[in-house]
Amino acid sequence: MTAKEFKEFVKANGVKKAAKEVDVVTTGTFGAMCSSGAYFNFGHSDPPIKMQRVWLDSIPAYTGIAAVDAYLGATELDETNNMLHGGAHVIEDLVRGKAVRLKATSYGTDCYPRKEIDTYVSLKTVNQAVLLNVRNCYQNYAAGTNSSSRTLYTYMGKLLPEFGNATYSSAGEISPLLNDPYYRTIGVGTRIFLGGAQGFVIWEGTQFNPGVPRTAEGVPKRPAGSLAVIGDLKQMSSDFVRGLTFTRYGTSLGLGIGIAIPILDEDMARNCAVTNDKIVTAVFDYSQQSRSRDVLKEVTYAQLMSGEIELKGKHVPTSSLSSMYKARQISEMLKNQVLRGDFMIERPVQNFSMDRVFKGLEIRSEKEAM
Repeated sequence: MTAKEFKEFVKANGVKKAAKEVDVVTTGTFGAMCSSGAYFNFGHSDPPIKMQRVWLDSIPAYTGIAAVDAYLGATELDETNNMLHGGAHVIEDLVRGKAVRLKATSYGTDCYPRKEIDTYVSLKTVNQAVLLNVRNCYQNYAAGTNSSSRTLYTYMGKLLPEFGNATYSSAGEISPLLNDPYYRTIGVGTRIFLGGAQGFVIWEGTQFNPGVPRTAEGVPKRPAGSLAVIGDLKQMSSDFVRGLTFTRYGTSLGLGIGIAIPILDEDMARNCAVTNDKIVTAVFDYSQQSRSRDVLKEVTYAQLMSGEIELKGKHVPTSSLSSMYKARQISEMLKNQVLRGDFMIERPVQNFSMDRVFKGLEIRSEKEAM
């Protein structure tokens, strides 16, 4: 069943019957996932070149890997200070089948004598094109608002002054890690739906922080777990890989991820039965410049998705940065792939640690850092 179907089944039949009769629950999410990018092997030119600096459609890529390998970050921006165009847009263009301009320069060596190249590449011409993302699929995420007298432009979108709006970013009750809050079935080696293709979880994501406060149902009330993922860009679809622009902030990658969760027992069924009225997150005031912003209020996703919340006696309109339409579409597609036998489910080769602690960056001396 999809996560939505499963929750309705539990409501009608109870957890015990659901755990006995349902084998797999499919989840989905689609939203901005900044810590993303792709690596490429372009192949060797004649004469060969050791690429020192690389640009793909004017976006710099990192080349400190090997002669003709490069990594393009989704949030890397055009060097002309164009904040509307970034690495995520180049990745989407490639997935759409477009050719992009590759420029590279080199200092030249005896084995790599060429010093520059200017050509076009596509997913058909490169040897490897692999999406490799170090933090995706955040487990819960804080909502943002703005108490100041000026408009703020953030990765949470445009926040209007004096609590003019609040934004959030999650598919709520159908989001993968909210249905497996303790990562019992999701770990290293888990097969996933990634950008329209199949990919894998390769490690915990950066900023992985499972030790946050949780509800009685075990659901984190703050940003907690995240996933590092990998998949073949050549197999992906632009329906689920999109370049995004946040006004006066920069770019990000809109990405679809789905995970099939096996119902191991009644506890797993109970976790997958969680609904938006039981999922709590914090509302932060982004006009506060401190890293540790004060929590204005805790709200449920049912409240956020109702279209407004109450803050400081004011009715504040809410909007989502995630696409519920695409999240539901992913969970349905994944369900059909499982039913056809096209999507296999494996036990993780290694589970995530529940003891990981996320640390902030402090100003330290060399001795204090050791």
